[in-house]
Amino acid sequence: MGSYCDYISIDPALIQTRFGISAGDLSSLSELKLGKFWIFNPLIYRILKAADGPESARTGLRDYLNNQELWIEDPNNKLHPLEKANVRVCIHTLKNIISANSEKLAGVRSLNYLYDLAHENLDPESAGFSTGFFLEFIHLFKGVAGLSGIYAEDGIAKEEIPDFIGKSGLEAATIRSEILDNEESVIELVSANYPFGLQPEIIKDRERNKARILSHFGAEERDWQDYHWHIRNVIRDADTLRSLIDLTDEEEQAIRLANENHIPFGITPYYASLMDKNPSRERDYSIRNQVIPPLHYSVLMSAHKDDRSDAFDFMGEHSTSPAPLITRRYPQVAVFKPYHTCAQICVYCQRNWEIDEVLAPGAMATQEKIDAAIQWLSEHSAIQDVLITGGDPLIMPDEKLNPILERVARIAHIQRIRIATRTPVVLPFRFTDETVKMLASYDVPGKQEVVVVTHFENVMEVTPDTVEAITKLRREGISICNQTVFTFANSRRFEMVALRRQLKLIGVDPYYLFNTKGKEETIDYRVPIARLLQERKEEARLMPGIDRSDEPVFNVPRIGKNHLRAGQDRRVIMIRPDGRRIYEFLPWEKNLMAVPPYIYTDVPIWRYLEMLRERGENISDYKNVWYYY
Repeated sequence: MGSYCDYISIDPALIQTRFGISAGDLSSLSELKLGKFWIFNPLIYRILKAADGPESARTGLRDYLNNQELWIEDPNNKLHPLEKANVRVCIHTLKNIISANSEKLAGVRSLNYLYDLAHENLDPESAGFSTGFFLEFIHLFKGVAGLSGIYAEDGIAKEEIPDFIGKSGLEAATIRSEILDNEESVIELVSANYPFGLQPEIIKDRERNKARILSHFGAEERDWQDYHWHIRNVIRDADTLRSLIDLTDEEEQAIRLANENHIPFGITPYYASLMDKNPSRERDYSIRNQVIPPLHYSVLMSAHKDDRSDAFDFMGEHSTSPAPLITRRYPQVAVFKPYHTCAQICVYCQRNWEIDEVLAPGAMATQEKIDAAIQWLSEHSAIQDVLITGGDPLIMPDEKLNPILERVARIAHIQRIRIATRTPVVLPFRFTDETVKMLASYDVPGKQEVVVVTHFENVMEVTPDTVEAITKLRREGISICNQTVFTFANSRRFEMVALRRQLKLIGVDPYYLFNTKGKEETIDYRVPIARLLQERKEEARLMPGIDRSDEPVFNVPRIGKNHLRAGQDRRVIMIRPDGRRIYEFLPWEKNLMAVPPYIYTDVPIWRYLEMLRERGENISDYKNVWYYY
């Protein structure tokens, strides 16, 4: 572990002056046993130490937090208004955590841990406490004291007026413009670190990749433009993939384990051409990460190969399906799933429990089930928006897809048909002139809309071939929206900014930014909610509004999307010893009907930061992430 000074952004001299201890002393978890954990808020330590039990500590901490609220509302308090706002958030969060009701909801008692630590009743290392637990509370302790360090390096942000506020006219505008120029230079500096698929050198590298792949399969250039050829030659095993790109031992082991246990795995030749031959993942981290499973994933999926339908149905689709092939969670929207496979498999897919294998022969639903689903849609006039998904419906040939679209389009109350497909990203040649015209034939302005909803994850997926596919659709008047899953692979600073910018430039509207589903088999992909909130505020917010049109959401099982910008619909209620936050999510039905809340345990912020450091990131660039709740 590094020094805590690297992560908490508080001036060591300030701590030493006030408390007589250098923050640099906090170099390991064992140091916390010496009481140095408490230097960040000695008053809290005194309250806990003086208490004769957790209930007494609860009362004392409530009184302290109530007094802190009075302190920041005092008109003579010189803290900066934004620091005061952070104090309020931290007070509210700490009150949640010490609440007896929160303890009942979470089944965890952080207050008891703090009490025992203050009284030296437990050893943090032997009790399994992580660095993340202490860092969560260090930041809370600093936050409620007005010492977050967000707005001042010395930890104390005073009520001051920026230069441009105290000026007027051209002078004020010039100063403000220079500040904005500096902010933009940071965006450009960081974004420039992310190569994208339209750069000339990337295009050349991928042309070489394509030639190598064609040679392996004994194919010619004209085959590359034929999507049927790609489907026939989907890469399904480690041996084939290893002949095209270099694999690490762990990558190869994970793929072989997946093959042996019938865990869906597949990559189109086109998508393989987006991967660098060397396995460093310096440029293609996100590309490989989407389709080459981590070993942990293959192991866990193998353990549940016989019950994965129950074990991995995170969204509870079994319990939201009122008819065959139909899922419904919202008043006007229904999901229709006629085809249960894809041209390639995303490891983090929410429907990994439902897909047997890539391009599974029995993936097409029976005509009986399709008839029943369309009949259900026709009988429910509340449904105005149908999302046709699966699997990927555009893997069906036109002669299978067209009759389904035709029947759905004939239902008078359906105003929009959305087609969820990854083919623009993994198989752009699927958009033949005939297919595009077929899709456009059901788009009737003023009556019925056809929307293609796709899934770009990284700027390296934006290629000349995808641009051509998107352009064909747009020329026929079809809108294209993008749903991105916010995973560890694409969550670095301004990485989403780079993607949004490229998507808008090729004609794709950012639509949703999904928090990774809380599925244990995809733990290596998950990002703390705090980081998604930070990205939205500190990075996306700097873009033009038309670029940052995606909505950050958390999917609540059985219920649906919880908009993360709606802070009143969630709260942190507890911190586990391993540093994981426990959230209470209020469903979208809040104020409409009494649906129970959902309790969710997030991945720890500290573990996420450590993973970023391993990728070469300077984690001090993410220092404010702790203050997003």
